[in-house]
Amino acid sequence: MPAPMLLVQTTYAELLERCTAAAFQQSFPEEGSFTPKTVNGRKYWYFQASTEKGREQRYVGPETPELLARIARHREARTDERERRALISTLVRSFGIPAPLRPVGEVLAALASAGVFRLRGVLVGTVAYQTYSAILGTRFHSALLQTSDVDVAQFSGISIAVGDQTARMTDVLRGVEASFREAPHLTSRLGVTSYVAKGGLRVDFLTPNQGPDTDEPQHLQALQTDAQPLRFLDFLIHDSVEAVLLYGSGIAVRVPA
Repeated sequence: MPAPMLLVQTTYAELLERCTAAAFQQSFPEEGSFTPKTVNGRKYWYFQASTEKGREQRYVGPETPELLARIARHREARTDERERRALISTLVRSFGIPAPLRPVGEVLAALASAGVFRLRGVLVGTVAYQTYSAILGTRFHSALLQTSDVDVAQFSGISIAVGDQTARMTDVLRGVEASFREAPHLTSRLGVTSYVAKGGLRVDFLTPNQGPDTDEPQHLQALQTDAQPLRFLDFLIHDSVEAVLLYGSGIAVRVPA
């Protein structure tokens, strides 16, 4: 008998809260402080900490009631990896909610750890679609179809505005699988928008085409990679939401609303 929708959604909501809190705690160690900046009339928060290179500032996000509450609870966060794994097991084994393949999960865990989703990168495509089963409390049979492709999108303007960046994307991916290589672009010898590993695992970076039509790769400064411009992608990723991939102890990502 299918699990009641409300029970699935309640279990997932608890997992989402725990995973986003854990990701927040890992991104911003206790030895530092949060500070706001106002840009074009909107307030954004940054985390300041002292390092061997001097004072470092990392992007946190636009001010929302949820973010303010998360900042307030920052020093109170506790590691609860075991509880998160138990919630994921319930969603996958008892409720039949889909989870990504291991290689895909490992790649996305590395991207999340590097800060891709903190810096407003948005997971799109089949892997993102899998998250909606738990969000909506139902099973989509087509969501069970697995893929070895990972697609991440970001606005180029946001990539510049956040004032923060990940490590070089090649280095991030090779930290997971040494065979990752830069895939040649179809129209440009300079830009790199895709990375391919042995076995066919592929990671593609996308960005909205907001000017004249072009196939020329656009640079995403925050993610240290180029991206393939696509028309109308802005409608998909404009209002992204937090979600959890059911892998390991949970991977906090952003997906289209």
